[in-house]
Amino acid sequence: MNTLRNKVQLIGNLGNNPEVITLDSGKKLAKFSIATNDSYTNAKGEKVENTQWHNIIAWNKTAEMVEKYLVKGKEIAVEGKLTSRSYEDKEGVKKYITEIVCNEILFLGSKGE
Repeated sequence: MNTLRNKVQLIGNLGNNPEVITLDSGKKLAKFSIATNDSYTNAKGEKVENTQWHNIIAWNKTAEMVEKYLVKGKEIAVEGKLTSRSYEDKEGVKKYITEIVCNEILFLGSKGE
């Protein structure tokens, strides 16, 4: 059960083309976001759509796959772990961000996409 302590699995679509950078150490880092959609029927019987955006980061070989194959709109499944961090913006205001560190990606949709 230890493998379930911090595990996230999502299926969604890329919101933009991934941003891939190569660090001074030679490691690759890919950043991208995916949208997941959910819907429900409210008390009035109306269908309500809900979209959530998730920040994803990938390293090394996974980042190379992201750089090579992923484009805006592509449907993917990701698996990874939740991480949180903080930073200061240009005005010195502390900001907090939650990301998913991806360790596995599955490309969905047709091969023609």
